Amino acid sequence: MTSLSDLPLRANLVGKEPYGAPQDPVPVSLNVNENTHPLPEDVIEDIIASLGDAVRGVNRYPDREFMGLREDLARYLGHGLTAEQLWAANGSNEVLQQVLQAFGGPGRSLLSFTPTYSMYPLLAGGTDTEWIPVARPNDYALTAELVVEALEEHKPSIAILCGPNNPTGTSLDLDVVKAAYDAFDGILVVDEAYHEFDSSHESALSLLPGRPRLLVSRTMSKAFAFAGVRLGYLAADAAVVDALRLVRLPYHLSALTQAAASAALRHSAEMLRAVDDIRLQRDRLAAELEGMGYLVHPSGANFILVGGFASPEATFEALRAEGILIRNLSIDGHLRLTAGTADETTQLIEAIRALGPGGAKA
Repeated sequence: MTSLSDLPLRANLVGKEPYGAPQDPVPVSLNVNENTHPLPEDVIEDIIASLGDAVRGVNRYPDREFMGLREDLARYLGHGLTAEQLWAANGSNEVLQQVLQAFGGPGRSLLSFTPTYSMYPLLAGGTDTEWIPVARPNDYALTAELVVEALEEHKPSIAILCGPNNPTGTSLDLDVVKAAYDAFDGILVVDEAYHEFDSSHESALSLLPGRPRLLVSRTMSKAFAFAGVRLGYLAADAAVVDALRLVRLPYHLSALTQAAASAALRHSAEMLRAVDDIRLQRDRLAAELEGMGYLVHPSGANFILVGGFASPEATFEALRAEGILIRNLSIDGHLRLTAGTADETTQLIEAIRALGPGGAKA
């Protein structure tokens, strides 16, 4: 049987593995930071009706520029944004891939601060863009000084600041974004996939005026509980959006995706109602684990990074055996835990408590 090693892969792809997290059908799945709260029934009914209308026209290609959806996204984000400043694709991963296709490539580089979202180096590799990882400090919080020093030293073509950061949950201060933008002449992306869960930090959207190289990426997968729809989006200068239009595939957003996303945005207030409960469960989970002696890093996301496990691998497997799936990201002594519903969070807390101090031993 033919294997990858038998194929004439590009040199920078040799030895790599596809991105993927376990998708076991367990009762409590808390490993990919999904919003585990179900959609409201009236919202579901409106989405279904919108999909029905869209299906009647699927013999034709969808609106290639999806201006209706872009207007809806601009209205949701506010900040005086217009449809021409909005872009969307099949998940924020595709948005970021298009950014790298437009502004990265051979001879160019992407810098970010690790640990961070594991797709960044994979997207860099897929576009022949050099990946430059810079280590975060022990508390994972970025400072303007650290970021400026790294950007001035490496002079990347693109830099990504993730805030709240995945997998640490660390929030991002706007003074860091401002300093980063002024420190180099490349493209600066602020990845705000989890922003709706952060009640204490302002969005980088407020910094867009006068900063044509600043891009703010968002997703409907998390706060909107729309992971299965695959809709990511980005706000930036209209010229940046035009650059992304150069590399997107024709008709890349299906009529069904556009219809579902626009219907959800009509109910944004109701769709986001679960966010408050998720924050409550996140904070309850953090407090309970701190009471057990674990190190819980501050989080503005819908998950927490927890240290103090004697063997993260053994704890991961022990919880998996109990029907609870979390994420082991190979950070020494740490595991990432998503905040679920009240019942799911209770099950997770009790399962970890039952393992005893330090979790399961290797």
